[in-house]
Amino acid sequence: MLQKVNVGRWSLDGYDGIAPGEILQELRELARGLSGARIVHVNATPYGGGVSELLRSSVPLLRDLGLSVDWKVMGGSQDFFSATKALHNALQGSPRSLTNAEQAAYVSCVNENAETLDGAYDFVVVHDPQPAGLLSAHGRGDARWVWRCHIDTSEPNPDAWSFLRPFLQGYDAAVFTMAEFVPPDFPVVRVETIAPAIDPLSPKNIDLDRGTASQILDWIGVDLPGRLVTQVSRFDPWKDPLGVIDAYRLVREEIGELQLALVGSMALDDPEGWEIYREVSEASEHDPLINLYTNLTGVGNVEVNAFQRLSEVVVQKSIREGFGLVVSESLWKGTPVVAGYAGGIPMQMPAGTGGRLVASTEECAGAMLELLGNAELAHELGASGQARVREHFLLPRLLRDELRLLTSLL
Repeated sequence: MLQKVNVGRWSLDGYDGIAPGEILQELRELARGLSGARIVHVNATPYGGGVSELLRSSVPLLRDLGLSVDWKVMGGSQDFFSATKALHNALQGSPRSLTNAEQAAYVSCVNENAETLDGAYDFVVVHDPQPAGLLSAHGRGDARWVWRCHIDTSEPNPDAWSFLRPFLQGYDAAVFTMAEFVPPDFPVVRVETIAPAIDPLSPKNIDLDRGTASQILDWIGVDLPGRLVTQVSRFDPWKDPLGVIDAYRLVREEIGELQLALVGSMALDDPEGWEIYREVSEASEHDPLINLYTNLTGVGNVEVNAFQRLSEVVVQKSIREGFGLVVSESLWKGTPVVAGYAGGIPMQMPAGTGGRLVASTEECAGAMLELLGNAELAHELGASGQARVREHFLLPRLLRDELRLLTSLL
């Protein structure tokens, strides 16, 4: 059944002087026009991914602005989450389709959750494929329904898309990170593009002085002041952690003392993560300078903050990517990024800003060596990336864009 997620209190006043003033002003005006609106966000997990991080910050801020907002997550069996992970991969282009049993598990679980979607909401915002079938199972009632797709569905597996597409019929609007992500023959007429954003006041992004950050990583076991590069991501094949290890080993031929930290999160809706974790562990087990860290071993948001601040370079070698929040997270801290030319990453790092975009293991290694060998260039790229995040990818801008959409749907 759907479970309500409890969140803390947050005030938009805290963003004064951090986010652009004109964005904060428009956000407050939009919220006044929607005062009292009843909104529910539905996704598949309360922790371990970018969607849950966004909702944990967004929901209390929207409440502070005078809206009545709930966040609910789906309940489901292991069969359901295995099916939705297969669906997720297939929608990003994996050739493996869902089996009949997986399709049945999806339908059954969505129907069970739909029975517990109570409350007279004005807006129902459904995130990603897992709960996409709620509208057809529940019925629209008096609410406006929005499907928010956070992944790259530009070239979906045809069988998987044929399965999901009928569930999307009837939504009032759909939101994608980029227009290029809209799949073929899309059944929703109203389509918007809204880029995600990071919360600069969350524990993952709040300011940490270097002394505190060093103390945190020393407690974890990172050898400081030794040289460090890091990738922060789920243990997911689309993030290419094995490719990161290969690129790092090429760099080690020039910088023998360099450490690599692979910092990953295990999420409730991602059973595949354990298999990828095993593969990465095996690939790195004989190299003492490669270390794996997860949220299940005490490495949470504050620790990630410290890794992103103290790494000389952050790597995000994605093959497919929806947006890649970790890129903006790292740039916000002034750390340059070497990232795959995938999805929403180039949007965050246009040419000459933030770091280097790469398309192969060799390019990744070359870009890492360039930045590790030129501290002035690395600083300039990190500073330009921080300025771009401030202007385009902070949470108030995201909320403004979302409230613009909800206002128009009324």
